[in-house]
Amino acid sequence: MTENTYTVTGMTCAHCAAAVTEEVSAVSGVESVEVSVEAGTVLVRGVGVSDEQVRTAVDEAGYAVA
Repeated sequence: MTENTYTVTGMTCAHCAAAVTEEVSAVSGVESVEVSVEAGTVLVRGVGVSDEQVRTAVDEAGYAVA
């Protein structure tokens, strides 16, 4: 299992965190997602998850990986 932290721009509230969590959790291989609105980060744990898949999921939620 791998663990990667991404900096995400534009998140300001619990709704933002929920949207990012929902989209990233739907990526195949993702085991868990932890979003910190305060820090502007998303911690993703999983197997076989690429950076591009996470970037695409964050983009679909309406935010961007810095």
